[in-house]
Amino acid sequence: MLDLYVSGAIALGVSVLLLWVISMLRGHVSFIDAFWGTGFVITAFAAAFGLMELGDTQVLTLTLLSLWGFRLSAYLLWRYLNHGEDARYKKILGPREGLSRHIYSLFIVFILQGALILVVSAPVIGILSDNPQPLDGFALAGAAVWAIGFYFEAMGDWQLMRFKADPANEGKIMDRGLWAWTRHPNYFGDFCVWWGIWLIGHDLALIFAPLMMSFILMKWSGVPMTERGMMKRREGYARYMERTNAFFPRPPGI
Repeated sequence: MLDLYVSGAIALGVSVLLLWVISMLRGHVSFIDAFWGTGFVITAFAAAFGLMELGDTQVLTLTLLSLWGFRLSAYLLWRYLNHGEDARYKKILGPREGLSRHIYSLFIVFILQGALILVVSAPVIGILSDNPQPLDGFALAGAAVWAIGFYFEAMGDWQLMRFKADPANEGKIMDRGLWAWTRHPNYFGDFCVWWGIWLIGHDLALIFAPLMMSFILMKWSGVPMTERGMMKRREGYARYMERTNAFFPRPPGI
């Protein structure tokens, strides 16, 4: 497993450094969000490159990871191209200028994201390191959980995109569709995607990876950071919080 990890880490490291150089040329770093999904795909395929044979479980894992990663990156790239620099990164980098800003962003933005990708990728690397094997009940159950997550994340993003595209909704709170079931269907979807991928391999030694992703989504840069910003920018968000679960879906009105 270690040799696969090293191969994935090298490919990921080169990609992250290249993006850092681009950030110096462009003057901002927000586009790194669009790399998040693709970074997992690069890591996984670099790790799988030297394998002589892939079993059904490994092919399934790479397929599900690619569908999730490329869709998410495409959406985040669209968001970046249409909305520009994310205010979160302006706050993270602060008033730093010149070389000190670039060095700080290398470690706090680019290397940190690469490190998180490597940690969360552990179940994928674990599945790839196993001997080729056919699909079993765990693989099918994991794919089902992944499918639930993919639906919530993709549909939630699409509904929010359509909502924001309507000028009549300017300044309003998105509380329709899946957003009436949970304040963060995209984060809940991500949560299910990674627990589904872990379930395919179901290696208890690697359960730290979906736990780490759950922490990121629920306690760190996901729900808490997003809601702090929404409370400042959207009047009535507190009332939305009262009637809608933060993370796990609940039917409206219950």
